[in-house]
Amino acid sequence: MFEICPVCFWEDDQQDDHDADVVRGGPNGALSLTVARRNFNLHGACEEAHVHHVRPPEPDEIPVDGSARPLPEDAKVRRAKRMRY
Repeated sequence: MFEICPVCFWEDDQQDDHDADVVRGGPNGALSLTVARRNFNLHGACEEAHVHHVRPPEPDEIPVDGSARPLPEDAKVRRAKRMRY
């Protein structure tokens, strides 16, 4: 069992850029890392259904290389509507 990211809800399965387009099944089901990243940019989580499980990143969780993009405003609004307080 691997760690689940509290920012995007992806379960770390050692998949990385070199095989990001591969669907491995396993803990992330039918998602490839590429699709999960696209979903994160659209919805704020690796899958829209998991938006209520995530939180914003801490400053030390933002990649140094700047690869993390801020969420578009519409995604922020959708996430806020689904958050459980």
